[in-house]
Amino acid sequence: MKLLLKLQNLKLLWTLRPPNRTFHGHLRLLSSDVYSQYEFVRQGKQEIPKYFNFASDVLDKWSEIEKAGKRPSNPALWWINGKGEEVKWSFEELGFLSRKVANVLTKECGLQKGDKIILILPRIPEWWLVKVACIRAGIVIIPGTSQLSAKDILYRLQASKATCIITTDKLAPAVDSVAPQCQLLKTKLMVSKGSREGWLNFTELYQNQSADHSCIKTRIHDPMIIFFTSGTTGSPKMTLHSQGSLGFRPLLSERYWLDLTPSHNIWNTADTGWILTSIASFFDPWVFGSCVFVHNLPQTDSAVILNTLCRFPIDILVGAPTLYRMLVQNDLSKYKFMNLKHCMSGGEPLNPEVMEQWKSQTGLDIQEVYGQTEMGVICSVFKGMKIKPGSMGKAAPLYDVQIIDKNANILPPGQQGEIAIRSKPIRPLGFFSEYLDNPKKTAESERGDFYVTGDRGTMDEEGYFQFIGRDDDIIISSGYRIGPFEVESALIEHPAVVETAVVSSPDPLRGEVVKAFVVLSPTFSSTDLKSLIRDLQEHVKKTTAPYKYPRKVEFVKELPKTVTGKIKRNELRDKEWGRI
Repeated sequence: MKLLLKLQNLKLLWTLRPPNRTFHGHLRLLSSDVYSQYEFVRQGKQEIPKYFNFASDVLDKWSEIEKAGKRPSNPALWWINGKGEEVKWSFEELGFLSRKVANVLTKECGLQKGDKIILILPRIPEWWLVKVACIRAGIVIIPGTSQLSAKDILYRLQASKATCIITTDKLAPAVDSVAPQCQLLKTKLMVSKGSREGWLNFTELYQNQSADHSCIKTRIHDPMIIFFTSGTTGSPKMTLHSQGSLGFRPLLSERYWLDLTPSHNIWNTADTGWILTSIASFFDPWVFGSCVFVHNLPQTDSAVILNTLCRFPIDILVGAPTLYRMLVQNDLSKYKFMNLKHCMSGGEPLNPEVMEQWKSQTGLDIQEVYGQTEMGVICSVFKGMKIKPGSMGKAAPLYDVQIIDKNANILPPGQQGEIAIRSKPIRPLGFFSEYLDNPKKTAESERGDFYVTGDRGTMDEEGYFQFIGRDDDIIISSGYRIGPFEVESALIEHPAVVETAVVSSPDPLRGEVVKAFVVLSPTFSSTDLKSLIRDLQEHVKKTTAPYKYPRKVEFVKELPKTVTGKIKRNELRDKEWGRI
């Protein structure tokens, strides 16, 4: 059976989906042939399709279904900015506009299949347009948060060898300050009403372009997106995903965590630079023909979010635990949500007491999702599943998730070990391709037949997983992954700092925050320490992305070290969390 026929049949299935039946059941009802094809791919008994392109094989198919009147009159993208501006695009309009943008990238910018483009935009419609256009043209997308500093942008440009960058007038000066050091950067596109020397105006170009564009034929393992993900040592790694790992994967598994239909509206509040937005605000909803709702949200304001839930028919809300911690601090009895039925939390563990407060005031459960940049959703509490406080649910379909020891032996239920996903003999479809240009890190991510997440946890007799903590030093604050090395590197540039170690510290709102232990230079020993802390914090904000700055700083005479001179961050972290 051809891939397009399978996709068309699956979409017809989703459109006609009856309530309260499982995805397996729907496939059986549709046809035994489609179900057997799905099962073979899911179980690794058959090779996945050779060719696949998310734009032509998913989005354009929904456009056809839309034209045929077989999809509800729900937009594909619904954007607001809270100031009265609103954008609603159908799948047909999304296709029309994205073809125009694809022509801008290929004709005006000269980009070809396989070229890389850095995309640093806030939550504005152009982010979605550019992303679809890149997929159409086979251009590799590198999303980044708008909080990136000039130093962060320089590193990403040089490491990725990107030839084009798209951003706003706000970040254009930062790009210009490092562009001379990036010999491969040929084109700069600015999303702005104004102009700037050396930059092309994105809006003017795409509005005047033809919409006649033929989608590039891509193999399912062709590169599609690179995410920069922080590590415990060194600079962020380039995590490469393919057309299949993000675009085709939802066809086989992700109904379980979102359970969407074409009538649903989903709102995910994550930053555009993170994989959660690519999953929950792009690939997964659109595979099911759902509407992606977006609020510009320059800042996370609980009143704005609550009022938006009351004014708009949002069915599913996805956010970091910080979002829910903020929301429950309000008197929720004052708010009547228009349509909210399903709440998801991911990025870090959510406190059980917050879940209880949310449930008692809204009547809604918060279902936890656990995942990583490398493979998206790993575990989740699926719709209708029993919720166990403190648990992040069961393994996602396609993944064999286990708790293993240091020798890659599977541990029995209840025993603590490392959370790992089986990667051999068959690598699951949702896995990242590699850490680009870093074969050593790619190899180190596996142990025996498993990919090791770096997280510790347990699994109970029913298959529910519980997160214990990082097995390394990564700090996850408000859903942002922060590598201590990046913060330490910024701090050490300050003349007052002789040596520093950065670890996570508990925080009631953000889950955990960055804390820096600093050994001062003797010349600064008589300085006012409160003033110095503010100075160090501002220095980090200017040197790297502001969200990485240490919210806590403690001055110490020396740092604990091993006999070989390595800093014992685990000792500092354990002390901070009250484990010693």
